[in-house]
Amino acid sequence: MLKNREKNTLFEQCFIIIYFVIAIFLYILSIPYLIYLSFKKKYKESIPDRFFPYKNSFFNQNDIWFHVCSLGEVKSIQPIIERLDTNVNISVITDTGYEEARKLSKNVKFLPFEIFQPFWQKRQKVLVVLEAELWYMLFFVAKKKGDKTILLNARISDNSYKSYKKFSFFYRFIFKHIDEVFAQSNKDAKRLKELGANNVKVVGNIKSFSNFEVTKNLQKPKDSRLVVLSSTHEKEEKLILQNINIKKGMKIVIAPRHPERFNETDKYLKQYSIKKDLTYSKYTLSQNFESDITLCDKMGELINIYAICDIVLLCGSFIDGIGGHNPLEPAYFNLPIISGKHFFNQQTLYGMIENIYIANEKDIDSLLSKDLQKSYIKDKIDIEPIVEGIKNVV
Repeated sequence: MLKNREKNTLFEQCFIIIYFVIAIFLYILSIPYLIYLSFKKKYKESIPDRFFPYKNSFFNQNDIWFHVCSLGEVKSIQPIIERLDTNVNISVITDTGYEEARKLSKNVKFLPFEIFQPFWQKRQKVLVVLEAELWYMLFFVAKKKGDKTILLNARISDNSYKSYKKFSFFYRFIFKHIDEVFAQSNKDAKRLKELGANNVKVVGNIKSFSNFEVTKNLQKPKDSRLVVLSSTHEKEEKLILQNINIKKGMKIVIAPRHPERFNETDKYLKQYSIKKDLTYSKYTLSQNFESDITLCDKMGELINIYAICDIVLLCGSFIDGIGGHNPLEPAYFNLPIISGKHFFNQQTLYGMIENIYIANEKDIDSLLSKDLQKSYIKDKIDIEPIVEGIKNVV
């Protein structure tokens, strides 16, 4: 038994060295491209702090550390943070995640790349990592420092499962350093255990516990039907607009998922509107939805739009490769939801919603002419076991 432990320890030591050398090699190769990206508006904050972190020092406060990826994950931890009733540290990957995290904590950082973790991290009481942010050095160093480590809202989609299985040996090393796993579903729990996860509990998706607050009371145009194309990606606007007939009284709002696409979407919609003899405006200029087509070119407005709209086309699902987006927000407002069939990253959440219409682009126009049933959230999870799991360490 002792010899097996010694072999496993030696094997992991060799693995760490190989992993670290490969990470350094990839980092060096990427430096020219990273420098190029750092001059782009989207990455001017995140790239320097993540890959050249000489100004990005670790958190001063030794407490609870949440690591999340982007905007949606940051929003999902808000109910947990409110119940913890203490200051927390939050690290993120994206700019939009950073801005949202600043609403929850004064202590927000971009997470540096793997090779910097041994020098960047300091002792924390507990590290809570969301969903699929399975960075080896992040967990390894945290455990070496003495942190309790938790993987929260863990999931493995059907599309990514095969990839995880191919590298199961790698994930076994990661899960060796994770103390507790809160999975979204029984299917996720089974897959996580196959990859080496221990102490797995099925609690559901924490996003179902979120409350979505309207921050601005918008005015709906009189005698109109407001249809929102929510969180669109490249090619989706064109795909959907080419397959619907914008009838009298119908107002279309298009909200791209990423702000860097505002300009290209604006150009396309201008051309489309002229061709179809429709009126068009940008939300930041008009502050209303009186035009036939309006581009929502401001982040953080979707919740406010959901509060006054009539129907939602939940995008990121009409083209393959994205995996869909969170249906809880429109369902919270009991809106009829039309989705594409490519929602593999959101299967658990889709299962929590009643009345989502799955369609291809050619079915959309027909559905828009019908009296669709309103969606609603069937049940919410109990987040108290999660809160207690964190509190027991603090």
